[in-house]
Amino acid sequence: MFYYKSSKLIILCIFGCLISTSLPTEAAELPEPDPSEIFAPLLLPDAPSAYRSGDGTPGPMAWKNQTDYRIHVQILPEKHLLNGQEEIRYQNNSPSTLPVLWVQLDQNIYKPDARAAFASQWHFPDHTAGMIIQSVTVSDLKGQKHPVQFQISDTRLQIVLPTALKAHSDIRIQINWSYTIPGSWGGRTAVSQSRNGEIYEIAQFYPRMAVFDDIRGWDTLPYLGDEFYLDYGNIDYDITVPDNFIVAASGVLLNEKDVLSLHEQERLQAARQSEKRVLIRTQSDVENSSHQISVKTKTWHFLMQNTRDVAFVTSAALLWDAAKLDLPPISPALGRPVEARLAMSVYPVEGVGPRAWDRSTEYVKHTIEYFSHDWYMYPWSNAINVGGHGAAMEYPGIVFDGMNDRDAKLFWITTHELGHSWFPMIVGSNERRNGFMDEGFNTFIDSLASLHFNKGEFAPKHDSEYAPYTGKPADDIVKVLMDPVYQPIITPSNQGGKGERHAIPYFKAAYGLELLRSQIIGPERFDRAFRHYIEVWAYRHPTPSDFFRLINSDTGEDLSWFWRGWYLKTWSPDYAIGDVKYTLDGKLKITILNKGWLPLPVDVLAKWTDGTTTLVRIPTEVWSRGNRYTLEIQSSSRISSIIIDPGHEIPDIDRINNIFTDKYQSEN
Repeated sequence: MFYYKSSKLIILCIFGCLISTSLPTEAAELPEPDPSEIFAPLLLPDAPSAYRSGDGTPGPMAWKNQTDYRIHVQILPEKHLLNGQEEIRYQNNSPSTLPVLWVQLDQNIYKPDARAAFASQWHFPDHTAGMIIQSVTVSDLKGQKHPVQFQISDTRLQIVLPTALKAHSDIRIQINWSYTIPGSWGGRTAVSQSRNGEIYEIAQFYPRMAVFDDIRGWDTLPYLGDEFYLDYGNIDYDITVPDNFIVAASGVLLNEKDVLSLHEQERLQAARQSEKRVLIRTQSDVENSSHQISVKTKTWHFLMQNTRDVAFVTSAALLWDAAKLDLPPISPALGRPVEARLAMSVYPVEGVGPRAWDRSTEYVKHTIEYFSHDWYMYPWSNAINVGGHGAAMEYPGIVFDGMNDRDAKLFWITTHELGHSWFPMIVGSNERRNGFMDEGFNTFIDSLASLHFNKGEFAPKHDSEYAPYTGKPADDIVKVLMDPVYQPIITPSNQGGKGERHAIPYFKAAYGLELLRSQIIGPERFDRAFRHYIEVWAYRHPTPSDFFRLINSDTGEDLSWFWRGWYLKTWSPDYAIGDVKYTLDGKLKITILNKGWLPLPVDVLAKWTDGTTTLVRIPTEVWSRGNRYTLEIQSSSRISSIIIDPGHEIPDIDRINNIFTDKYQSEN
């Protein structure tokens, strides 16, 4: 109950304080609400099938393809060049035969003729040549490698197979590639300068198999900056860098003794037993090694299992600290050793400070442990926070934040990016199409973490850079509900939203979950259903239809009216007080008018002149019969005032007509 009562405040504060501060445009006036349309049966986009059940869970014939990688990359700092070779084992578990395969080449977004240069919100001050593909081969049954035809189309690579890949069979593909690493303007893969040298934040760096699923077959949207959609598998990879660099990366470091000094090994072992951070690489270590001229290299070997991606950071300029995660050992059933798990941070000297990155590992530890306890167990060995140029971007096991982040901002960004470990790294929704299923769901859970951490040290979560907190967060979202520039939540991410990009997929989506939890369903039923959703869709690919159906089924509610109004439309609630009369038998009759197309449950408070109050909740079902409802209350005193939604629990778009004061008439 503690989390329930306070979470509402936090989520709405996040929303209200991060939306644009410009005044909303007058919304187009809607006709009078039509109950037959509001409460009509809802036909969801993706119909139930043998692969997806009517209760929102995977169906009896559900399948998913698997992609395993063995990757070798080398960073050449003098050229800002990444060279790579990989072998992909692609397992076709679908019932379809595949004559071609599709691979994502995200680095091509930086080419001057990329579609993103014309169609994306991302604008780069410079360009690269993108991924240079040197060769593509496939192995036959005898292990012999044969060149294959391939064609590059923007950020996609199509491989034409000499023999189609049959259902329930696999293939091995080999790709050699290279690319120039962008400067800090590259964002999600970049090299940036710090006081003690360059920091290479490397993500989306290898050719990655596109997803073939039961919804669309190959999902080959070009990369316009809207993150990614990937299958799961095991990634075994090594990274060769100058020998004075360290590497922090997704997964388990397999060759500690080869790449760490004896002191670093001892400190790392101490961190595995420590609740507080242990410095593995200190500022003195950084300053002694970063200015040395290195002519030798080291190769760091990592393994990440049951993951959709990996990423890493490497530099001579990084401090490194860690502490243990208080979680159960990793299950041997998943093919991994039982070992202590670590919360870690790497950052340059610019991040040092008691109000800055000295606390990062504390934040990492809290986030992973808290979400593991409340929602679903964190599955991987380590969780790493990187202080770099400030991409604010997430990958399995590692996130990239800003070296200059401080205080509440560092806590909030750390929690949010690590929260993405659950959405979409564990629950593998399609970010390029349904961004609200990762950003909105994650915003919802990481808002609760702000309340939970250190007795609310950084609660409620908001950002005064955009707007001050009004104290009535349900009112803040009205700016968006009233502004016609904003599209429905369900609008595909790849179409590009209008208006301020955070308002809809992040904060309206998060607030929708809070409305469900606190106003429509209740925390006990909602939390149980939400945990079930994570559990059954872990390492799978849910759609919005799956989520809507599961919440309906698990909570025992037909929420068609809410999915339609909040997600598929841009409807909003609007109530008003009509007539107020006394009857001859001493009852007070209050006529409540529904003027909005999203009739949320609403409280009506009657205050009497003798100081007593009466609170009545009107359920949504009332409005299926019309837009007027007369509430009868037995009275023993004269009415003082009547207020609709006295606690500002719902985003009523016009509160002027929500209050009646000191006016009544007797009914003849």
